[in-house]
Amino acid sequence: MARRPAVTSSKTGTAAKAPKTSKASKTPKAPKIPKGESHLALVRRARRINRELAEVYPYAHPELDFRNPFELLVATVLSAQTTDLRVNQTTPALFAAYPTPEDMAAADPEKMEELIRPTGFFRAKTKSLLGLSAALRDDFGGEVPGRLEDLVKLPGVGRKTANVVLGNAFGVPGITVDTHFGRLVRRWKWTDEEDPVKVEAVIADIFPKSEWTMLSHRVIFHGRRICHARKPACGACPIAPLCPSYGEGETDPERARKLLKYEMGGYPGQRLSPPPDFPGKPAPALGAV
Repeated sequence: MARRPAVTSSKTGTAAKAPKTSKASKTPKAPKIPKGESHLALVRRARRINRELAEVYPYAHPELDFRNPFELLVATVLSAQTTDLRVNQTTPALFAAYPTPEDMAAADPEKMEELIRPTGFFRAKTKSLLGLSAALRDDFGGEVPGRLEDLVKLPGVGRKTANVVLGNAFGVPGITVDTHFGRLVRRWKWTDEEDPVKVEAVIADIFPKSEWTMLSHRVIFHGRRICHARKPACGACPIAPLCPSYGEGETDPERARKLLKYEMGGYPGQRLSPPPDFPGKPAPALGAV
């Protein structure tokens, strides 16, 4: 098993030093996945990766700051085409101005555009937020519905956003197929599907429903911290011996450790208000030095 990268201590707030790895030491080789791998073998392999990720990221969580279902819904809509960090830096002022669906539905569009401008695509997002807030006010008594079929009817809300809200605000299991999730499940040869709905269906057949929400968090955490799109840190990856795509990225342990992000690299996370068990540093507010 590859050595686990350093994480930041929740007690001291400092990054623990990772043990030095000799460059002469053997690096793990990618496991050989049979071309005709049976569905049962694939299920066993996928579930083992999930168990390993659970040990690496016992603190995995949604990386958007929110205090209620409405805030999570709005933050998730804003997260399209930007980072969760930028959303978290933007929403405090937004929610201070419009704390309820009724308040947001009555907002001045130009004022809202200025508040959410840092997240990009602010005109389209303003239209979606005004529309979904009005729908919540008029059709759901000012409350976010807890059913997927109701959520996807709201302006700007697709299946991915609905699953985020259901899984993290209502405790209803859901699989969140974002760019990180889709990239990793294809790297791990769990599926070769590209369409998010088809990916969701395949993964739902591999894992029990009770695992769907936490599986999503773990895979997304791993994609953001270690298994990056352009240059994955293969040499610092704790599940390298299980990865059929090992070697696509940097395999030298020392160089790979320099590629680690967020708490894995000793840097701030994406949330300004992370959960108590998060081992990293809170993100800075917008405009903070």
